[in-house]
Amino acid sequence: MTKYLSIVLFFLCGISVKAQQFTEQDTLRGSITGERAWWDLNYYHLDIEIKPDEKYISGSNLVRYKVLNSAQVMQIDLQPPLKIEKVTQDGKALDFSSKTNAHFIKLEKPQKVGDFNEIVIHYSGNPKEAVRAPWDGGFSWSKDKNGKHFVATSCQGLGASVWWPNKDHMYDEVDSMLISVKVPKDLMDVSNGRLRKIDEATDSKTYHWFVANPINNYGVNVNIGDYVHFGEKYQGEQGPLTLDYYVLRDNLEKAKEQFKQAPMMMKAFEHWFGPYPFYKDGFKLVEVPYLGMEHQSSVTYGNQYQNGYLGNDLSNTGQGLKFDFIIIHESGHEWFANNITYRDIADMWVHEGFTAYSENLYLDYYHGSEVAADYVIGTRANIQNDRPIIGKYGVNHGGSGDMYYKGANMLHTLRQLIDDDEKWRQILRGLNKDFYHQTVTTQQIENYISEKSGMDLSKVFDQYLRTTQIPVFEYQMEDGNVIKYRWKNTVEGFAMPLRVFVDGKPLWLTPTTEWKTETADPNATTFKVDRNFYIDKKEK
Repeated sequence: MTKYLSIVLFFLCGISVKAQQFTEQDTLRGSITGERAWWDLNYYHLDIEIKPDEKYISGSNLVRYKVLNSAQVMQIDLQPPLKIEKVTQDGKALDFSSKTNAHFIKLEKPQKVGDFNEIVIHYSGNPKEAVRAPWDGGFSWSKDKNGKHFVATSCQGLGASVWWPNKDHMYDEVDSMLISVKVPKDLMDVSNGRLRKIDEATDSKTYHWFVANPINNYGVNVNIGDYVHFGEKYQGEQGPLTLDYYVLRDNLEKAKEQFKQAPMMMKAFEHWFGPYPFYKDGFKLVEVPYLGMEHQSSVTYGNQYQNGYLGNDLSNTGQGLKFDFIIIHESGHEWFANNITYRDIADMWVHEGFTAYSENLYLDYYHGSEVAADYVIGTRANIQNDRPIIGKYGVNHGGSGDMYYKGANMLHTLRQLIDDDEKWRQILRGLNKDFYHQTVTTQQIENYISEKSGMDLSKVFDQYLRTTQIPVFEYQMEDGNVIKYRWKNTVEGFAMPLRVFVDGKPLWLTPTTEWKTETADPNATTFKVDRNFYIDKKEK
Protein backbone atom coordinates (compact mmCIF):
# COMPACT_ATOMS: atom_id res chain seq x y z
CA MET A 1 0.00 0.00 0.00
CA THR A 2 2.76 2.43 0.90
CA LYS A 3 4.55 1.68 -2.34
CA TYR A 4 1.34 2.28 -4.28
CA LEU A 5 0.73 5.63 -2.66
CA SER A 6 4.29 6.81 -3.11
CA ILE A 7 4.16 5.96 -6.79
CA VAL A 8 0.84 7.71 -7.36
CA LEU A 9 1.91 10.77 -5.41
CA PHE A 10 5.26 10.84 -7.18
CA PHE A 11 3.49 10.86 -10.53
CA LEU A 12 0.94 13.49 -9.67
CA CYS A 13 3.39 15.71 -7.80
CA GLY A 14 5.74 15.44 -10.76
CA ILE A 15 3.06 17.01 -12.92
CA SER A 16 2.45 19.63 -10.26
CA VAL A 17 6.07 20.77 -9.90
CA LYS A 18 6.49 21.09 -13.63
CA ALA A 19 3.17 22.88 -14.15
CA GLN A 20 3.79 25.35 -11.31
CA GLN A 21 6.59 26.85 -13.36
CA PHE A 22 4.03 27.91 -15.99
CA THR A 23 6.41 27.49 -18.89
CA GLU A 24 5.48 28.08 -22.51
CA GLN A 25 5.47 24.31 -23.01
CA ASP A 26 2.93 23.92 -20.19
CA THR A 27 0.63 26.39 -21.90
CA LEU A 28 1.08 24.87 -25.35
CA ARG A 29 0.26 21.45 -23.92
CA GLY A 30 -2.49 22.44 -21.50
CA SER A 31 -4.48 25.20 -23.20
CA ILE A 32 -6.79 25.44 -26.17
CA THR A 33 -4.42 27.48 -28.28
CA GLY A 34 -5.53 29.46 -31.32
CA GLU A 35 -3.86 26.85 -33.52
CA ARG A 36 -6.12 24.18 -31.96
CA ALA A 37 -9.38 26.04 -31.57
CA TRP A 38 -10.25 26.57 -35.24
CA TRP A 39 -10.55 22.89 -36.21
CA ASP A 40 -12.53 19.96 -34.86
CA LEU A 41 -11.22 16.40 -34.88
CA ASN A 42 -13.17 13.91 -36.97
CA TYR A 43 -11.01 10.84 -37.69
CA TYR A 44 -7.51 9.40 -37.21
CA HIS A 45 -5.77 6.62 -39.05
CA LEU A 46 -2.67 5.74 -37.06
CA ASP A 47 -0.57 3.47 -39.28
CA ILE A 48 2.72 2.37 -37.72
CA GLU A 49 5.36 -0.34 -37.67
CA ILE A 50 6.94 -1.37 -34.39
CA LYS A 51 10.36 -3.03 -34.30
CA PRO A 52 10.86 -4.40 -30.79
CA ASP A 53 14.45 -5.49 -31.40
CA GLU A 54 15.38 -1.88 -32.11
CA LYS A 55 12.82 -0.24 -29.79
CA TYR A 56 11.85 1.75 -32.86
CA ILE A 57 8.57 2.93 -34.36
CA SER A 58 7.77 4.58 -37.68
CA GLY A 59 4.70 5.39 -39.69
CA SER A 60 2.06 8.05 -40.09
CA ASN A 61 -1.13 9.49 -38.70
CA LEU A 62 -3.86 10.75 -41.00
CA VAL A 63 -5.85 13.53 -39.34
CA ARG A 64 -9.28 14.38 -40.73
CA TYR A 65 -10.86 17.54 -39.35
CA LYS A 66 -13.71 19.99 -39.83
CA VAL A 67 -12.92 23.67 -40.30
CA LEU A 68 -14.75 25.74 -37.67
CA ASN A 69 -13.06 29.07 -38.40
CA SER A 70 -10.80 30.04 -41.25
CA ALA A 71 -7.10 29.80 -40.32
CA GLN A 72 -3.91 28.52 -41.93
CA VAL A 73 -1.75 27.26 -39.04
CA MET A 74 -2.48 24.01 -37.16
CA GLN A 75 -0.87 22.75 -33.96
CA ILE A 76 0.10 19.06 -33.85
CA ASP A 77 1.89 17.59 -30.86
CA LEU A 78 4.73 15.04 -30.86
CA GLN A 79 7.35 14.70 -28.15
CA PRO A 80 11.08 14.18 -28.72
CA PRO A 81 13.02 12.07 -29.37
CA LEU A 82 10.40 11.20 -32.00
CA LYS A 83 10.64 13.38 -35.09
CA ILE A 84 8.20 14.50 -37.74
CA GLU A 85 9.68 13.64 -41.12
CA LYS A 86 7.11 15.36 -43.30
CA VAL A 87 3.52 16.59 -43.36
CA THR A 88 1.33 16.49 -46.46
CA GLN A 89 -2.08 17.73 -47.52
CA ASP A 90 -3.60 16.44 -50.74
CA GLY A 91 -0.23 14.86 -51.49
CA LYS A 92 1.71 18.12 -51.23
CA ALA A 93 4.45 18.59 -48.62
CA LEU A 94 3.86 21.39 -46.11
CA ASP A 95 6.24 23.56 -44.13
CA PHE A 96 6.14 23.46 -40.34
CA SER A 97 7.99 24.93 -37.40
CA SER A 98 8.52 23.40 -33.97
CA LYS A 99 8.64 24.44 -30.33
CA THR A 100 9.84 21.25 -28.64
CA ASN A 101 6.60 19.22 -28.28
CA ALA A 102 4.36 21.51 -30.34
CA HIS A 103 4.60 21.67 -34.12
CA PHE A 104 2.90 24.31 -36.23
CA ILE A 105 1.79 23.18 -39.68
CA LYS A 106 1.51 25.89 -42.32
CA LEU A 107 -1.43 24.98 -44.54
CA GLU A 108 -1.45 26.19 -48.13
CA LYS A 109 -4.94 25.09 -49.11
CA PRO A 110 -7.56 27.69 -48.08
CA GLN A 111 -9.37 26.39 -45.00
CA LYS A 112 -13.05 27.12 -45.64
CA VAL A 113 -15.55 26.95 -42.79
CA GLY A 114 -17.52 23.71 -42.91
CA ASP A 115 -15.01 21.80 -45.05
CA PHE A 116 -13.58 18.43 -44.02
CA ASN A 117 -9.86 18.27 -44.80
CA GLU A 118 -7.01 15.87 -44.07
CA ILE A 119 -3.32 16.05 -43.33
CA VAL A 120 -0.89 13.14 -43.02
CA ILE A 121 1.98 13.33 -40.53
CA HIS A 122 4.92 10.98 -41.10
CA TYR A 123 7.20 10.34 -38.14
CA SER A 124 9.73 7.91 -36.66
CA GLY A 125 12.23 7.32 -33.90
CA ASN A 126 12.95 5.60 -30.62
CA PRO A 127 10.13 6.73 -28.32
CA LYS A 128 10.51 7.54 -24.64
CA GLU A 129 10.79 4.38 -22.59
CA ALA A 130 8.52 4.19 -19.56
CA VAL A 131 10.60 3.79 -16.41
CA ARG A 132 7.70 3.32 -14.00
CA ALA A 133 4.68 2.56 -16.18
CA PRO A 134 1.94 3.54 -16.26
CA TRP A 135 2.66 6.69 -14.25
CA ASP A 136 5.55 8.18 -16.18
CA GLY A 137 4.36 7.14 -19.66
CA GLY A 138 5.89 5.86 -22.87
CA PHE A 139 6.74 2.42 -24.21
CA SER A 140 7.31 -0.59 -21.97
CA TRP A 141 9.76 -2.89 -23.75
CA SER A 142 9.84 -6.24 -22.01
CA LYS A 143 10.01 -9.96 -22.71
CA ASP A 144 7.97 -12.85 -21.41
CA LYS A 145 9.56 -15.82 -19.68
CA ASN A 146 9.92 -17.58 -23.02
CA GLY A 147 12.06 -14.74 -24.35
CA LYS A 148 9.42 -13.29 -26.67
CA HIS A 149 8.85 -9.56 -26.90
CA PHE A 150 6.16 -8.16 -24.59
CA VAL A 151 5.49 -4.50 -25.39
CA ALA A 152 2.87 -1.95 -24.35
CA THR A 153 2.15 1.79 -24.27
CA SER A 154 0.80 4.00 -21.48
CA CYS A 155 0.67 7.78 -21.50
CA GLN A 156 -1.84 9.42 -19.14
CA GLY A 157 -0.64 12.77 -17.85
CA LEU A 158 2.45 12.89 -20.04
CA GLY A 159 0.23 12.75 -23.11
CA ALA A 160 -0.33 10.51 -26.10
CA SER A 161 2.09 12.65 -28.12
CA VAL A 162 4.87 10.79 -26.30
CA TRP A 163 4.44 8.06 -28.94
CA TRP A 164 2.19 9.31 -31.77
CA PRO A 165 1.39 12.71 -33.35
CA ASN A 166 -2.04 14.12 -32.54
CA LYS A 167 -4.05 17.01 -31.19
CA ASP A 168 -2.94 16.38 -27.63
CA HIS A 169 -5.57 18.13 -25.57
CA MET A 170 -8.50 16.41 -23.86
CA TYR A 171 -11.22 18.86 -24.90
CA ASP A 172 -11.49 17.48 -28.46
CA GLU A 173 -12.01 13.73 -28.83
CA VAL A 174 -11.76 12.14 -32.24
CA ASP A 175 -15.08 10.66 -33.45
CA SER A 176 -13.62 7.38 -34.72
CA MET A 177 -10.23 5.88 -35.44
CA LEU A 178 -8.40 3.14 -37.32
CA ILE A 179 -5.25 1.76 -35.67
CA SER A 180 -2.96 -0.26 -37.94
CA VAL A 181 0.07 -1.84 -36.30
CA LYS A 182 2.72 -3.88 -38.09
CA VAL A 183 4.64 -6.29 -35.84
CA PRO A 184 6.96 -9.30 -36.24
CA LYS A 185 5.13 -12.36 -37.53
CA ASP A 186 5.37 -14.36 -34.28
CA LEU A 187 3.66 -11.61 -32.25
CA MET A 188 0.15 -10.16 -32.02
CA ASP A 189 -0.96 -6.56 -31.59
CA VAL A 190 -4.07 -5.81 -29.54
CA SER A 191 -5.40 -2.25 -29.67
CA ASN A 192 -8.70 -0.48 -29.08
CA GLY A 193 -11.99 -1.33 -30.73
CA ARG A 194 -12.64 -4.33 -32.95
CA LEU A 195 -10.23 -6.21 -35.19
CA ARG A 196 -11.12 -5.60 -38.82
CA LYS A 197 -8.47 -7.69 -40.53
CA ILE A 198 -4.91 -9.00 -40.40
CA ASP A 199 -2.52 -8.49 -43.32
CA GLU A 200 0.19 -11.16 -43.45
CA ALA A 201 3.60 -10.79 -45.07
CA THR A 202 6.66 -13.02 -45.06
CA ASP A 203 8.07 -11.75 -41.78
CA SER A 204 5.30 -9.56 -40.34
CA LYS A 205 1.63 -9.16 -39.60
CA THR A 206 -0.37 -5.94 -39.61
CA TYR A 207 -3.37 -5.75 -37.30
CA HIS A 208 -6.13 -3.27 -38.13
CA TRP A 209 -8.34 -2.22 -35.20
CA PHE A 210 -11.29 0.12 -35.68
CA VAL A 211 -12.71 2.30 -32.92
CA ALA A 212 -16.31 3.28 -33.68
CA ASN A 213 -16.85 5.52 -30.64
CA PRO A 214 -15.18 8.80 -29.65
CA ILE A 215 -11.92 8.15 -27.81
CA ASN A 216 -9.53 10.30 -25.78
CA ASN A 217 -5.91 10.34 -26.93
CA TYR A 218 -4.35 8.72 -23.87
CA GLY A 219 -6.88 5.88 -24.14
CA VAL A 220 -5.34 4.75 -27.44
CA ASN A 221 -2.92 1.88 -26.93
CA VAL A 222 -0.68 -0.71 -28.51
CA ASN A 223 -0.07 -4.07 -26.81
CA ILE A 224 2.24 -6.61 -28.42
CA GLY A 225 2.99 -10.11 -27.24
CA ASP A 226 2.64 -13.84 -27.72
CA TYR A 227 -1.04 -13.61 -26.89
CA VAL A 228 -3.75 -16.23 -26.81
CA HIS A 229 -7.41 -15.29 -26.85
CA PHE A 230 -10.56 -16.43 -25.14
CA GLY A 231 -13.85 -14.67 -24.56
CA GLU A 232 -17.53 -14.76 -23.78
CA LYS A 233 -20.81 -12.99 -24.47
CA TYR A 234 -22.35 -10.92 -21.70
CA GLN A 235 -26.08 -10.17 -21.83
CA GLY A 236 -26.06 -6.54 -20.86
CA GLU A 237 -28.55 -3.70 -20.70
CA GLN A 238 -28.15 -3.03 -24.43
CA GLY A 239 -28.00 -6.66 -25.52
CA PRO A 240 -25.08 -9.03 -26.15
CA LEU A 241 -21.67 -7.55 -25.35
CA THR A 242 -18.42 -9.26 -26.30
CA LEU A 243 -15.92 -9.69 -23.49
CA ASP A 244 -12.54 -10.63 -25.00
CA TYR A 245 -9.39 -11.55 -23.14
CA TYR A 246 -5.83 -11.53 -24.48
CA VAL A 247 -3.18 -13.03 -22.21
CA LEU A 248 0.29 -14.48 -22.48
CA ARG A 249 0.21 -18.10 -23.57
CA ASP A 250 1.54 -19.47 -20.29
CA ASN A 251 -1.08 -17.60 -18.23
CA LEU A 252 -4.19 -18.89 -19.99
CA GLU A 253 -5.49 -21.12 -17.19
CA LYS A 254 -4.88 -18.52 -14.48
CA ALA A 255 -6.64 -15.90 -16.60
CA LYS A 256 -9.68 -18.10 -17.17
CA GLU A 257 -10.16 -18.25 -13.43
CA GLN A 258 -9.29 -14.65 -12.48
CA PHE A 259 -11.21 -13.04 -15.32
CA LYS A 260 -14.47 -14.51 -14.06
CA GLN A 261 -14.63 -11.19 -12.24
CA ALA A 262 -15.06 -9.31 -15.56
CA PRO A 263 -18.74 -10.18 -16.12
CA MET A 264 -19.33 -9.64 -12.39
CA MET A 265 -17.83 -6.16 -12.77
CA MET A 266 -20.01 -5.47 -15.80
CA LYS A 267 -23.17 -6.48 -13.96
CA ALA A 268 -22.40 -4.30 -10.94
CA PHE A 269 -21.35 -1.25 -12.95
CA GLU A 270 -24.23 -1.40 -15.39
CA HIS A 271 -26.48 -1.43 -12.31
CA TRP A 272 -24.84 1.63 -10.78
CA PHE A 273 -23.68 3.60 -13.81
CA GLY A 274 -25.89 2.50 -16.70
CA PRO A 275 -25.09 0.61 -19.89
CA TYR A 276 -21.46 -0.03 -20.78
CA PRO A 277 -20.64 2.99 -22.99
CA PHE A 278 -18.88 1.17 -25.84
CA TYR A 279 -21.02 -1.73 -27.05
CA LYS A 280 -19.92 -1.01 -30.65
CA ASP A 281 -16.28 -1.53 -29.70
CA GLY A 282 -16.70 -4.37 -27.18
CA PHE A 283 -14.75 -4.85 -23.96
CA LYS A 284 -11.27 -6.34 -23.67
CA LEU A 285 -8.83 -7.18 -20.90
CA VAL A 286 -5.29 -7.32 -22.23
CA GLU A 287 -2.28 -8.53 -20.25
CA VAL A 288 0.65 -6.10 -20.17
CA PRO A 289 4.11 -5.94 -18.54
CA TYR A 290 3.07 -3.13 -16.16
CA LEU A 291 0.28 -2.87 -13.57
CA GLY A 292 -2.57 -1.81 -15.87
CA MET A 293 -4.56 1.15 -17.14
CA GLU A 294 -7.97 2.24 -18.44
CA HIS A 295 -7.39 2.24 -22.19
CA GLN A 296 -10.84 2.49 -23.76
CA SER A 297 -12.33 -0.90 -24.78
CA SER A 298 -8.81 -2.30 -24.32
CA VAL A 299 -8.30 -2.25 -20.55
CA THR A 300 -4.79 -3.38 -19.69
CA TYR A 301 -4.05 -5.81 -16.88
CA GLY A 302 -0.88 -6.65 -14.95
CA ASN A 303 -2.06 -7.47 -11.43
CA GLN A 304 -0.45 -10.94 -11.47
CA TYR A 305 -3.78 -12.80 -11.30
CA GLN A 306 -4.52 -12.08 -7.67
CA ASN A 307 -7.04 -10.11 -5.68
CA GLY A 308 -6.31 -6.78 -4.08
CA TYR A 309 -3.66 -4.43 -5.40
CA LEU A 310 -0.78 -6.80 -6.17
CA GLY A 311 -2.14 -8.89 -3.31
CA ASN A 312 -2.49 -5.93 -0.89
CA ASP A 313 -5.63 -4.38 0.55
CA LEU A 314 -5.53 -0.60 0.07
CA SER A 315 -8.12 -0.14 2.82
CA ASN A 316 -6.40 -2.29 5.46
CA THR A 317 -9.82 -3.74 6.33
CA GLY A 318 -9.67 -7.05 4.49
CA GLN A 319 -12.46 -5.95 2.16
CA GLY A 320 -10.02 -4.96 -0.58
CA LEU A 321 -9.06 -8.61 -1.01
CA LYS A 322 -12.57 -9.50 -2.18
CA PHE A 323 -11.82 -8.28 -5.72
CA ASP A 324 -9.04 -7.84 -8.25
CA PHE A 325 -8.19 -4.15 -7.97
CA ILE A 326 -7.10 -3.72 -11.58
CA ILE A 327 -10.09 -5.47 -13.14
CA ILE A 328 -12.50 -3.39 -11.07
CA HIS A 329 -10.76 -0.02 -10.92
CA GLU A 330 -9.50 0.20 -14.49
CA SER A 331 -12.80 -1.10 -15.89
CA GLY A 332 -14.66 1.49 -13.82
CA HIS A 333 -12.85 4.09 -15.89
CA GLU A 334 -14.85 3.01 -18.93
CA TRP A 335 -17.67 5.10 -17.43
CA PHE A 336 -15.60 7.80 -15.70
CA ALA A 337 -12.63 8.75 -17.91
CA ASN A 338 -13.56 7.17 -21.23
CA ASN A 339 -17.29 7.91 -21.43
CA ILE A 340 -17.20 11.07 -19.29
CA THR A 341 -13.81 12.70 -19.87
CA TYR A 342 -12.30 15.81 -18.26
CA ARG A 343 -11.67 18.76 -20.57
CA ASP A 344 -8.64 19.85 -18.55
CA ILE A 345 -6.33 17.66 -16.46
CA ALA A 346 -6.97 20.00 -13.52
CA ASP A 347 -10.31 18.15 -13.24
CA MET A 348 -8.74 14.70 -13.23
CA TRP A 349 -10.62 13.93 -10.00
CA VAL A 350 -13.69 13.32 -12.20
CA HIS A 351 -11.84 10.26 -13.51
CA GLU A 352 -10.12 9.10 -10.37
CA GLY A 353 -12.56 10.08 -7.63
CA PHE A 354 -15.57 8.43 -9.23
CA THR A 355 -13.54 5.38 -10.22
CA ALA A 356 -12.01 4.92 -6.77
CA TYR A 357 -15.60 5.17 -5.53
CA SER A 358 -16.60 2.46 -8.02
CA GLU A 359 -14.52 0.00 -5.97
CA ASN A 360 -16.84 0.72 -3.05
CA LEU A 361 -19.94 0.31 -5.24
CA TYR A 362 -18.72 -3.03 -6.57
CA LEU A 363 -18.44 -4.27 -2.98
CA ASP A 364 -21.83 -2.77 -2.19
CA TYR A 365 -23.44 -4.70 -5.06
CA TYR A 366 -22.06 -8.09 -4.03
CA HIS A 367 -21.40 -7.79 -0.29
CA GLY A 368 -23.67 -5.07 1.03
CA SER A 369 -23.39 -1.48 2.21
CA GLU A 370 -21.57 -2.15 5.48
CA VAL A 371 -18.74 -4.05 3.79
CA ALA A 372 -18.54 -1.30 1.17
CA ALA A 373 -18.46 1.36 3.87
CA ASP A 374 -15.69 -0.49 5.70
CA TYR A 375 -13.63 -0.34 2.51
CA VAL A 376 -14.10 3.28 1.49
CA ILE A 377 -13.72 4.51 5.07
CA GLY A 378 -10.58 2.41 5.41
CA THR A 379 -9.04 4.18 2.42
CA ARG A 380 -9.16 7.49 4.32
CA ALA A 381 -5.83 6.53 5.89
CA ASN A 382 -4.31 7.06 2.43
CA ILE A 383 -5.41 10.70 2.19
CA GLN A 384 -2.58 13.21 2.56
CA ASN A 385 -4.43 16.56 2.34
CA ASP A 386 -1.27 18.04 0.91
CA ARG A 387 -3.01 20.28 -1.64
CA PRO A 388 -6.42 20.62 -3.32
CA ILE A 389 -7.55 17.85 -5.63
CA ILE A 390 -8.36 20.34 -8.39
CA GLY A 391 -5.25 21.62 -10.15
CA LYS A 392 -4.45 24.75 -12.15
CA TYR A 393 -6.31 25.17 -15.43
CA GLY A 394 -4.72 25.69 -18.82
CA VAL A 395 -1.20 24.49 -17.98
CA ASN A 396 -1.50 20.68 -17.84
CA HIS A 397 -1.54 20.71 -14.03
CA GLY A 398 -3.06 17.83 -12.11
CA GLY A 399 -4.37 18.08 -8.56
CA SER A 400 -3.30 16.11 -5.49
CA GLY A 401 -3.17 12.33 -5.49
CA ASP A 402 -5.98 12.68 -2.94
CA MET A 403 -8.26 12.82 -5.98
CA TYR A 404 -8.55 9.03 -5.57
CA TYR A 405 -9.69 8.38 -2.03
CA LYS A 406 -10.60 11.86 -0.87
CA GLY A 407 -12.70 12.04 -4.02
CA ALA A 408 -14.25 8.66 -3.23
CA ASN A 409 -15.03 9.64 0.35
CA MET A 410 -16.56 12.93 -0.76
CA LEU A 411 -18.88 10.98 -3.06
CA HIS A 412 -19.67 8.53 -0.27
CA THR A 413 -20.56 11.55 1.88
CA LEU A 414 -22.82 12.92 -0.85
CA ARG A 415 -24.67 9.61 -0.89
CA GLN A 416 -25.40 10.07 2.82
CA LEU A 417 -26.61 13.63 2.31
CA ILE A 418 -29.00 12.60 -0.45
CA ASP A 419 -30.17 9.80 1.84
CA ASP A 420 -31.97 7.97 -0.95
CA ASP A 421 -29.95 5.20 -2.58
CA GLU A 422 -32.20 4.89 -5.61
CA LYS A 423 -32.01 8.63 -6.28
CA TRP A 424 -28.22 8.42 -5.89
CA ARG A 425 -28.05 5.52 -8.34
CA GLN A 426 -30.15 7.45 -10.85
CA ILE A 427 -27.81 10.44 -10.52
CA LEU A 428 -24.81 8.23 -11.32
CA ARG A 429 -26.64 6.66 -14.25
CA GLY A 430 -27.86 10.07 -15.36
CA LEU A 431 -24.33 11.45 -15.46
CA ASN A 432 -23.34 8.71 -17.89
CA LYS A 433 -26.46 9.21 -19.98
CA ASP A 434 -26.59 12.98 -20.12
CA PHE A 435 -22.82 13.41 -20.60
CA TYR A 436 -22.53 10.36 -22.87
CA HIS A 437 -19.25 10.47 -24.84
CA GLN A 438 -18.60 14.06 -23.77
CA THR A 439 -15.78 16.06 -22.24
CA VAL A 440 -16.80 17.91 -19.09
CA THR A 441 -15.71 20.38 -16.44
CA THR A 442 -15.94 20.01 -12.67
CA GLN A 443 -18.55 22.74 -12.64
CA GLN A 444 -20.82 20.74 -14.94
CA ILE A 445 -20.58 17.72 -12.65
CA GLU A 446 -21.22 19.83 -9.54
CA ASN A 447 -24.23 21.55 -11.06
CA TYR A 448 -25.69 18.28 -12.28
CA ILE A 449 -25.51 16.56 -8.90
CA SER A 450 -26.92 19.60 -7.11
CA GLU A 451 -29.78 19.91 -9.59
CA LYS A 452 -30.73 16.24 -9.60
CA SER A 453 -30.45 15.90 -5.82
CA GLY A 454 -32.49 19.04 -5.20
CA MET A 455 -29.76 20.28 -2.84
CA ASP A 456 -27.30 23.15 -3.10
CA LEU A 457 -24.05 21.23 -2.69
CA SER A 458 -21.76 24.00 -3.93
CA LYS A 459 -20.13 24.61 -0.53
CA VAL A 460 -19.61 20.89 0.00
CA PHE A 461 -17.77 20.69 -3.33
CA ASP A 462 -15.76 23.80 -2.48
CA GLN A 463 -14.74 22.30 0.85
CA TYR A 464 -13.54 18.94 -0.44
CA LEU A 465 -12.31 19.82 -3.94
CA ARG A 466 -10.76 23.26 -3.50
CA THR A 467 -9.26 23.18 -0.01
CA THR A 468 -7.26 20.78 2.13
CA GLN A 469 -9.48 21.50 5.14
CA ILE A 470 -11.51 18.64 6.57
CA PRO A 471 -14.67 19.87 8.34
CA VAL A 472 -14.48 19.52 12.10
CA PHE A 473 -17.72 18.80 13.94
CA GLU A 474 -17.39 20.29 17.40
CA TYR A 475 -19.92 19.25 19.97
CA GLN A 476 -20.53 19.02 23.68
CA MET A 477 -23.25 17.54 25.86
CA GLU A 478 -24.93 19.77 28.41
CA ASP A 479 -27.38 18.83 31.15
CA GLY A 480 -27.33 15.24 29.98
CA ASN A 481 -29.53 15.63 26.91
CA VAL A 482 -28.68 18.97 25.26
CA ILE A 483 -26.33 18.72 22.28
CA LYS A 484 -24.41 21.87 21.46
CA TYR A 485 -22.61 21.79 18.10
CA ARG A 486 -21.06 23.70 15.19
CA TRP A 487 -18.72 23.36 12.18
CA LYS A 488 -15.12 24.54 12.30
CA ASN A 489 -12.31 24.50 9.72
CA THR A 490 -14.69 25.12 6.83
CA VAL A 491 -15.17 27.42 3.86
CA GLU A 492 -17.44 30.41 4.33
CA GLY A 493 -21.10 29.43 4.19
CA PHE A 494 -20.51 25.73 4.84
CA ALA A 495 -23.64 24.24 6.44
CA MET A 496 -23.59 20.56 5.53
CA PRO A 497 -26.23 18.50 7.38
CA LEU A 498 -24.92 15.65 9.48
CA ARG A 499 -26.48 12.41 10.69
CA VAL A 500 -25.79 11.33 14.26
CA PHE A 501 -27.16 8.51 16.35
CA VAL A 502 -28.68 8.95 19.77
CA ASP A 503 -29.07 5.56 21.45
CA GLY A 504 -28.73 4.07 17.99
CA LYS A 505 -31.57 6.15 16.50
CA PRO A 506 -30.70 8.49 13.59
CA LEU A 507 -30.98 12.22 14.14
CA TRP A 508 -30.18 14.83 11.47
CA LEU A 509 -28.42 17.97 12.64
CA THR A 510 -27.89 21.12 10.57
CA PRO A 511 -24.64 22.63 11.89
CA THR A 512 -23.29 25.98 10.79
CA THR A 513 -20.20 27.80 11.98
CA GLU A 514 -22.27 29.24 14.83
CA TRP A 515 -23.17 27.22 17.93
CA LYS A 516 -26.55 25.54 17.77
CA THR A 517 -28.38 23.28 20.22
CA GLU A 518 -30.60 20.22 19.96
CA THR A 519 -32.50 18.56 22.78
CA ALA A 520 -32.32 14.79 22.80
CA ASP A 521 -34.25 12.14 24.70
CA PRO A 522 -33.47 12.75 28.40
CA ASN A 523 -33.07 8.99 28.86
CA ALA A 524 -30.49 8.67 26.08
CA THR A 525 -27.10 7.29 27.05
CA THR A 526 -25.11 7.22 23.80
CA PHE A 527 -24.25 9.76 21.11
CA LYS A 528 -22.39 8.79 17.95
CA VAL A 529 -21.50 10.62 14.72
CA ASP A 530 -22.22 8.64 11.54
CA ARG A 531 -18.91 7.23 10.32
CA ASN A 532 -19.97 7.51 6.68
CA PHE A 533 -19.39 11.28 6.63
CA TYR A 534 -15.81 12.26 5.80
CA ILE A 535 -15.25 14.70 8.66
CA ASP A 536 -13.24 15.05 11.83
CA LYS A 537 -15.05 15.32 15.14
CA LYS A 538 -14.06 16.90 18.42
CA GLU A 539 -15.94 16.64 21.69
CA LYS A 540 -15.39 19.66 23.87
